[in-house]
Amino acid sequence: MSKGENTGGLMSSAGLVRYFDAEDRNAIQIDPKTVVAFGVFFGALVMVLRVAL
Repeated sequence: MSKGENTGGLMSSAGLVRYFDAEDRNAIQIDPKTVVAFGVFFGALVMVLRVAL
């Protein structure tokens, strides 16, 4: 790479970071623990169904 070449790295993603960092009052708020618990439950359900079938 030459010194004058712009790769677009962090500068191109700066707007997305700012956009997704803002919180909306109307957005659905889900606790991260709930998401992890649902993932564990769903994984256990899939494993039980694989054994049963």
